[in-house]
Amino acid sequence: MYLQNLNITNFKNYGEARADFSPKINCFTGDNGTGKTNLLDAIHYLSFCKSYFNPVDTQNIKHDETFFAIHGQFIRNGDSNDKVSCVQKMGERKLFKLNDKTYDRLADHIGSFPLVMISPYDRDLINEGSEIRRRLIDSVISQFDKIYLDDLINYNKALQQRNSLLKQFYERNFFDPSMLDIWDEQLSKLGNEIFRKREVFIERFIPIFQKYFDFISEGKEKVSIEYESHLHNSSSAELLTATLNKDRMVKYTTAGIHKDDLKFSIFDYPVKKFGSQGQQKSFVIAIKLAQFEYTKEEKGYKPILLFDDIFDKLDDHRVQQLIKLVSENNFGQVFITDTQRSRIENVFKIIDIDHLIFNVSDGMLSDPEQ
Repeated sequence: MYLQNLNITNFKNYGEARADFSPKINCFTGDNGTGKTNLLDAIHYLSFCKSYFNPVDTQNIKHDETFFAIHGQFIRNGDSNDKVSCVQKMGERKLFKLNDKTYDRLADHIGSFPLVMISPYDRDLINEGSEIRRRLIDSVISQFDKIYLDDLINYNKALQQRNSLLKQFYERNFFDPSMLDIWDEQLSKLGNEIFRKREVFIERFIPIFQKYFDFISEGKEKVSIEYESHLHNSSSAELLTATLNKDRMVKYTTAGIHKDDLKFSIFDYPVKKFGSQGQQKSFVIAIKLAQFEYTKEEKGYKPILLFDDIFDKLDDHRVQQLIKLVSENNFGQVFITDTQRSRIENVFKIIDIDHLIFNVSDGMLSDPEQ
């Protein structure tokens, strides 16, 4: 599977832009702030129905315009040609289409055109709260398991309802535990199923991550990932019963799969506190490459891989190693942004592979060079 072309209108700093792509490697080069990352974000929209960076769709409309539009042609299985379109108008519902047919639910599109983004912002996986790490797990599993995505959506709805009731009980100085039963039942059933699938995922994911980190670090550093969950020791129903009094006091649900986390370690110490910038970057890249391989195994074909300015703070040898890795047959189409065109050109003098290099300047996209 690969993206054959992209057309965007009024998206972020672009008025109009169009490009035809190589099935293998495509590079966008230019100064910071010229719009390289915005092109990757447009591609991300076509896969996930949303921006990787800004969840407010209308804020991605170009200043002084009233809409944005993103269109892309995907080739699947060698000859299947699929047109994906996203249009967002000010004050209106976002329209998402596959082959000119509008989706009733955006969730039905997730996983149709799998994609993995690697960005400098991914260091939030290490440095920010557990919600970011749960989102990683959920985004991977949701690309190949529609039931998981539906269960997750319904769990979050039930959680919101239970938390709303707990808040009302506190404000009205009134408590009727039977009113929580319907939400507890849903949270228990859905929570146990989500936990089971997360456990299976993590068990398979960790060895793949270890393989890629060993490749990036050349086997010089010991790292680990551990899945932390209340459900390792208790069922969802048991947790909700055990924490009910605490939940009443704090006015929200304190235990369940919505509190799951991933523990990242290097030499048995937290990566967040003891990992250098380079080690943290290598850790995140290894996670994302493992995400790519896991998704490929589940879907049966290769996701698109987006590298956003990840070569900063990596030495030339590491850059060459990474591009050599993604040039192999295990990987499919790759998009790369970099501020240094010379760095990209030098790598391709060494690695002989089909590629295109586009220059980006203030929302303008040049014709590609091979």
